[in-house]
Amino acid sequence: MPRSIVLDANGLLMPFQFKLNLDRELKRLFGEIPVFVPSSVLGELSNATDKSAKAALALARKYSIVETELSGDDAVLAIAEQREAAVLTNDRELISRLRERRIPVIRLRAERYLVADEF
Repeated sequence: MPRSIVLDANGLLMPFQFKLNLDRELKRLFGEIPVFVPSSVLGELSNATDKSAKAALALARKYSIVETELSGDDAVLAIAEQREAAVLTNDRELISRLRERRIPVIRLRAERYLVADEF
């Protein structure tokens, strides 16, 4: 069981692309657990121009922000390792890197609910 969860940009967009209640799904899977967002993900979302990205940016700010000098997937990987966290993403490249490092992955299934790798 992970100690916390790290959200990447892809994970933060899920509620707006698929009408998913992110907090309810994470609570269903893990109960009360800390959720973190790398500061680089905020930058990624603030540079995007669509409405979903703006909404995802607002959602991201309700979680704990972790300052990082790293960018993109490298930041997500580093924070997940430091905090013994699972990562919420559907990004195939990131999922493959997470699995190489044996970091648990939380993914969207059937565009309706979240599933977690076996821990």
